[in-house]
Amino acid sequence: MKGKDGAVWAAITTLLAGGHILLEDVPGVGKTTLASALARSLDAGVRRIQFTSDMLPTDVTGLSIYDQDTRDFRFHPGPVFTNIVVGDEINRATPKTQSALLEAMEERSVTIDGTTHRLPDLFSVVATQNPHDMEGTFPLPEAQRDRFMTRISLGYPSTDAEMAMLTARSSLRGPLTTPVASIAEVVHAQQEVARVHLSDEVARYLVTVVAGTRTHAGIALGGSPRAGLHLAAMARARAAMGGRDYVVPDDVALLAGTALTHRLVPRGRFASLQDEYQTAAAIVAELVARTPVR
Repeated sequence: MKGKDGAVWAAITTLLAGGHILLEDVPGVGKTTLASALARSLDAGVRRIQFTSDMLPTDVTGLSIYDQDTRDFRFHPGPVFTNIVVGDEINRATPKTQSALLEAMEERSVTIDGTTHRLPDLFSVVATQNPHDMEGTFPLPEAQRDRFMTRISLGYPSTDAEMAMLTARSSLRGPLTTPVASIAEVVHAQQEVARVHLSDEVARYLVTVVAGTRTHAGIALGGSPRAGLHLAAMARARAAMGGRDYVVPDDVALLAGTALTHRLVPRGRFASLQDEYQTAAAIVAELVARTPVR
């Protein structure tokens, strides 16, 4: 990913924090490339779901089919039963199909016909989407946006990065990605991240920032308690990646925008989703700057 070190770093941090990733931007900037490369870097099960408007929820979760031989219903698991789910263009599916991922993302399980089926210990959804003001797309419901730990916007590459892509690529196929970690290693890393110390002072700072989004005059819908949990998990992961076993306020401050912006609903009308996100990001930056560490 030429010139996108920040996006790659944020994606890896989210994976170590045990969260789900929403990659959002216009077509052609590398969303699917990043999602696929992250999935292929792990020696784990990977399934890709290409979302379309005619997909049904059972195309994601699976369904029970009557077996003539056994005269009983047999469950046929869908593509969500894997370690890494790459959901390409998730907002091209209808809200009903999008919601099929809700239980899986939060509970790590899927309930079909009253029976709950557990998902693997390592389970992460890496979804891509185009802005919902583009033709043929459906906005993600607030409940589903809140389940994504981070939203990453790639943006267009710099001139130097784009020139490097053109001169370094000798064929239409991208470079092959080889696995660098097993399932057990990733799960162990996630467990170690969860043990990183979060002091009362830093926790109070984090809660104050999140709570500020609920009372800010420019926000109609602020961050939920889940937003605080996700931001804390991201801060722990950043601390661990920096070789520390404790979180500092800078961990929270640097990740607040990535973890909170997509959950907020600013007041007013906006010409595009990007304008809405920019307004939310500015408010988060304002809250981070004015919140003291006590």
